[in-house]
Amino acid sequence: MDAPGIVVMGGSGRMGRMLCDLILASDDMRLAGVTEAPGHAWAGQDLGTATGGAPNGVPVTDDPISVVARAQAVIDFTTPAATVAMADLCAQVGTVHVIGTTGLSADDIAALDRAAQTATIIRAGNMSLGVNLLTQLVRQVAASLDDYYDIEVIEAHHRHKVDAPSGTALMLGEAAAEGRGVSLDDVSDRGRDGITGARERGAIGFHAIRGGDIVGEHDVVFAADGERIVLRHVASDRSVFARGALKAALWGQGKPPGSYDMLDVLGMR
Repeated sequence: MDAPGIVVMGGSGRMGRMLCDLILASDDMRLAGVTEAPGHAWAGQDLGTATGGAPNGVPVTDDPISVVARAQAVIDFTTPAATVAMADLCAQVGTVHVIGTTGLSADDIAALDRAAQTATIIRAGNMSLGVNLLTQLVRQVAASLDDYYDIEVIEAHHRHKVDAPSGTALMLGEAAAEGRGVSLDDVSDRGRDGITGARERGAIGFHAIRGGDIVGEHDVVFAADGERIVLRHVASDRSVFARGALKAALWGQGKPPGSYDMLDVLGMR
């Protein structure tokens, strides 16, 4: 059986380049194509040429229909609008769609859920094994402690990240809320500034740090009088996210349409 073809969206970005390099070096998959936004300097070129090397036969296109239709999976760390459009295309042609895009709105997620009725969609706020283990731990600890323990989610990323809180922070907050049997929308507390008054019991707080080249750090603090429990994950190399996404793309082959996440991929459900 031929190795599955993978399309990388936004191949010129940091994550896109890493994904392309890992796929090109792999025996288990092949790089079927790269997409870029209309008008991008790479569009219409060979990927090898676009990156300053020898041609390697991988096309870069701003019209994804042709490459996606011939591929078995698309990996997508781009923007909400691009992700929703790609989900519709993947649903039409039957290509697995692996989504690491963050900053998705409720309407975006609803659109992805509609696409998942006919497409295999694997979406996660974070693709790393460690973060998904942390998510499970947060859910378990939150279920074991009552709301006498205040929950705070603290995340740190590089200066170029455009959304806050991070998708991972929200994933951890959702896990904490699920553990307590509440809706995160009802208890989320963000962006404290000025005279805010005493902390509301049962709230889940979020704090975002942006600076330098921080890849990703996440802490979930359970604080009560006299003690604190701190659960932490530190990513020092974004290849952990790329490798997780590639694992998801392979796992999704042959799976029926539906919405999946990394817990499904890792067999943790």
